[in-house]
Amino acid sequence: MSCCVFIRPQYKLVFICVLLFPLGEETARRRRMALMVERARRLGWILLKAVLRFSFMVINNLVAIPSYVLYLIVLQPVRLMDSDTFWYIEGVMFKWLLAMVSSWGWAAGYTVMEWGDDVRPISEDAAVVIANHQATGDVCTLMMCLQDKGTVVRKMMWLMDHVFKYTNFGLVSLIHGDFFIRQGKPHRDKQLILLKDHLDKYYHSRDRKWIVLFPEGGFLRKRRETSQSFSKKNNLPFLKHVTLPRMGATEVILKSLGPQQENGSLAAGDATRSASKSKGLQWVIDITIAYTKAKPMDIQTWILAYRSPTVTHVHYRIYPIKDVPVETEPLTNWLYQRFVEKEELLAHFYETGAFPPPEGQKEAVSKEMTLDPVWLFLIQSFAFASGYMWFNVLQYFYYVFF
Repeated sequence: MSCCVFIRPQYKLVFICVLLFPLGEETARRRRMALMVERARRLGWILLKAVLRFSFMVINNLVAIPSYVLYLIVLQPVRLMDSDTFWYIEGVMFKWLLAMVSSWGWAAGYTVMEWGDDVRPISEDAAVVIANHQATGDVCTLMMCLQDKGTVVRKMMWLMDHVFKYTNFGLVSLIHGDFFIRQGKPHRDKQLILLKDHLDKYYHSRDRKWIVLFPEGGFLRKRRETSQSFSKKNNLPFLKHVTLPRMGATEVILKSLGPQQENGSLAAGDATRSASKSKGLQWVIDITIAYTKAKPMDIQTWILAYRSPTVTHVHYRIYPIKDVPVETEPLTNWLYQRFVEKEELLAHFYETGAFPPPEGQKEAVSKEMTLDPVWLFLIQSFAFASGYMWFNVLQYFYYVFF
């Protein structure tokens, strides 16, 4: 049985709209549901990946760091007989540990693009590295980009906030001879004295070359307002992407490790110095770290990888030590000027997506820093094999004595 309905021409449009409206609403509802499912699936994958990565890194630390410590305990007789060989071995293992940290970010697609001067030719020279400081990811970025710079990582010394002493990597840094500095005016004078003593005791005796520090004395987000207020009161440059540097640690390093002074500046190294000491500092390496869309990366992102793959940009500029003043006021002005230049570099980068070209060149050249996956695999394999070996050794002695 069929039924025919006659619709007058003037009502046809209204009838069609009534029929189509429920269909359009249903389609929209289905699309919203599909979008919610897709978002839930994506969030679930991010959470699962974060849990898996975190679990792996906990295990990685549990096998690598104790193995590093136990190897060095066993090698103490070598330290007494030939300290140079001991610290060479320690430096190699230290570099491997930093390579493991680098591999966590590299595996997540966090890569580094390098700009400016080529620092490889001076990788064997003594130098002080000054870098801007936006987040905890700055340290991981430097760990990665310095891996392919010869013996730099093996022979470097870090100056970092004292809170890092209580992290998983704190024990490694203590053994390696890094310096943990306590921030704040009440501690400043004492900390600088301790820093000088530390440099005198460990820098030459362990054959250190590059010293890495963050002269701003804290993260950008924490110090920017205070720095801008200080600049306004003292008629100093107003900075947004960096803060005015603090002088204390830089001045102590230059005076303690720099060559003999000439006319208020640091002279070139004296070849007649005793063989137990190097020529002294030969370069200041100014590193500027820039993040895509001005969004710094923290250590949590590096570990959990909840941010999409991204590129961090690192700009190098090299200054001969003879061009660096050592007296307080000229050094302050010189260091302030370096951070004004950093401000200009970062402003240009955030506006154009690239650092400006060097003077006399029309275009800036960049190069992607890469890590060898085979080398990273071998290092990780050695770490897990070492962890397994030491577990069995300790288990054996436990059964023997207990």
